[in-house]
Amino acid sequence: MSAAPAPRVVIADDQDLVRTGFRLILTARGIDVVGVAADGVEAVAAVRRLRPDVVLLDIRMPNMDGLEAARRILAEAPYCRVIMLTTFDLDQYVYAALAAGASGFLLKDVTPEHLAAAVRLVSTGDALLAPSITRRLVERCAPSAADQDRARTADTRRELAALTPREREVLTLMGHGRSNTELARDLTLSEATVKTHVARIFAKLSLRDRAQAVVLAYETGLVTPGSVGPSARSARAPEPGG
Repeated sequence: MSAAPAPRVVIADDQDLVRTGFRLILTARGIDVVGVAADGVEAVAAVRRLRPDVVLLDIRMPNMDGLEAARRILAEAPYCRVIMLTTFDLDQYVYAALAAGASGFLLKDVTPEHLAAAVRLVSTGDALLAPSITRRLVERCAPSAADQDRARTADTRRELAALTPREREVLTLMGHGRSNTELARDLTLSEATVKTHVARIFAKLSLRDRAQAVVLAYETGLVTPGSVGPSARSARAPEPGG
């Protein structure tokens, strides 16, 4: 079996040293850096021109910041995965980027091994952040109850209404940071059945990955900051066929 092709990457950062260093690190590890950009405008243009698999996108850049660039890239290029770069491990902009569909974030002092592994991970469609880490980030930055009410648009309510009771339960537990293994345990289901439920939730709600699912669960009020979620003892009985 042939190896998977190396992901194609664009690096966007206003510091030349960061762009050069990251490019050298990734190239040395067999990852194809197809372009670089010094601001958000250049990043959006590079994605249109080069169609990379992954974009490393600094949050704070001139002309157009990384958050707006991420929104435009993800709207125009749904095949592309975005990793936000930041010097802060809990940043309000990171929360907004996850809500927009970014697959995670990295600190700029990331090790070379972690950088390369992160690019390869998100290029396969996985979220970079573990659900439990995403949850801690969202709890710190989640909107207030009033903001949540305003965020629950008619479209979002309609999409949530399309979920089955079991799918709604799975989404709630994902919002609490449960992995597939933990979901299977808490709901007395097989992991294969859990994966089917998760895939259906993603399709119905147009979610890219679990990080975005956690954000949605908070923004729609399915999960509230400080709540712990049901335990295995309080989970509903298994349904026929899952």
